[in-house]
Amino acid sequence: MLTRPFHRPRRLRGSAALRDLVRETRLAPGQLIYPVFVQEGKKVRQPIPSMPGQFRYSVDALVEELGAAQQDGVVAAILFGIPESAQKDARASQAYAADSIVCRALEAVRRSLPELILMADVCLCEYTDHGHCGRVVERPGGEVVIDNDSSLELLAEAALTYTRAGAHVVAPSDMMDGRVRAIREALDGEGLTEVPILSYAAKYASAFYGPFRDAAESAPRFGDRRSYQMDPGNAREALREIRLDLEEGADMVMVKPAMPYLDVIAAARRSVEVPLAAYQVSGEYAALCAAFANGWLARGATIRESLLGIRRAGADLILTYFAREAARSMRSGEWG
Repeated sequence: MLTRPFHRPRRLRGSAALRDLVRETRLAPGQLIYPVFVQEGKKVRQPIPSMPGQFRYSVDALVEELGAAQQDGVVAAILFGIPESAQKDARASQAYAADSIVCRALEAVRRSLPELILMADVCLCEYTDHGHCGRVVERPGGEVVIDNDSSLELLAEAALTYTRAGAHVVAPSDMMDGRVRAIREALDGEGLTEVPILSYAAKYASAFYGPFRDAAESAPRFGDRRSYQMDPGNAREALREIRLDLEEGADMVMVKPAMPYLDVIAAARRSVEVPLAAYQVSGEYAALCAAFANGWLARGATIRESLLGIRRAGADLILTYFAREAARSMRSGEWG
């Protein structure tokens, strides 16, 4: 005798409308943050070879790009400044110069696109001649180290400078201990008490950053970043980093990268109530683009599934180079 199933989960999968009605995790353009690179020049739209479809923009071209992104449905962007090589120095002076490339970009975009949420990445690596995220000092005996405490003042000054130039949110990504407190105190001391801090709280020393370092010209000239970025084997430590940054005044926290660290995102979501971001980094983007170019994966469906996975793990916000494409697909109804 044929035994018929009593429980039939398929009942809720019979049509697109029904599947949409009961979907647990949803994507919306307002959950995406678009990372963009800005450099010196005029009418520059320089392709980034390791990140197909991404570019380095001059300020005028960046305004056009973000205007188009806003039309696609993107509501927020995070800016990474790339100074001229000759402007880089040991103290990362262009990171906090009022006339730096990123400050001029913030001012121009803020004037032209006042509704777009502008975030500024706060770090020193793009601006130093050694490529590290903090100050480099030589200790007695000749040991060269990335000095934590002397870097804090520079990071705080950079955050102040970006806020004055028009950033709505500052996002420290350097992983120096205590930098959130230093930035919060600096902002509050200038009466900028309403400026939120999005902290790269759990940023791993990842192999997935390679294309970004090419794009931002920020690869270290010596050593690596494992003395300040997190060990990929550690998950509990990420929760401690997040907790400390919240105690120091962070308003939002981030896990970076995203897809290799979905377990960390999920654990963070269970542990904190503040908005949680995740960064689908350059290596994740480049790997997927390579698969698309070779016909190994379907582009639209794969982008959607990758973003859904990050959202399902618990991220409220996703920094992704697919932001424009994903927002268009959502608004057109292509993704259902």
